[in-house]
Amino acid sequence: MNLNIIGYLMYLGITTFIILKVGKICYRNGNIFVLELIPNHTDLCQKINQVLLLAYYLLNIGYCAMTLISWQKIVSSTQLIETICVKTAVIVFIISILHYLNILIITKYVQKLIHNN
Repeated sequence: MNLNIIGYLMYLGITTFIILKVGKICYRNGNIFVLELIPNHTDLCQKINQVLLLAYYLLNIGYCAMTLISWQKIVSSTQLIETICVKTAVIVFIISILHYLNILIITKYVQKLIHNN
């Protein structure tokens, strides 16, 4: 069997698991930040948080799937492991950067709201 196919399946499995796990944690804990932005509208905040989660899933899983076209031909099991590790590390790095940017933007926005009131 082609090692690229095995790599694709392993990579998509690992990254999808990471994306789903991180998304679930962020969704569960992110409601507090959304409620801070729109107080007294719990239902609306929950819907916004659900849309944010869906966008997060689509963006990251879509990006993972798109990166498959950039893979070179894998000829050994060592290269297979290296490729999966590097590609997975890039996804984790991107997720962490997006998370910190979201927190920074939300924090700045909330601070701006507090100072204006």
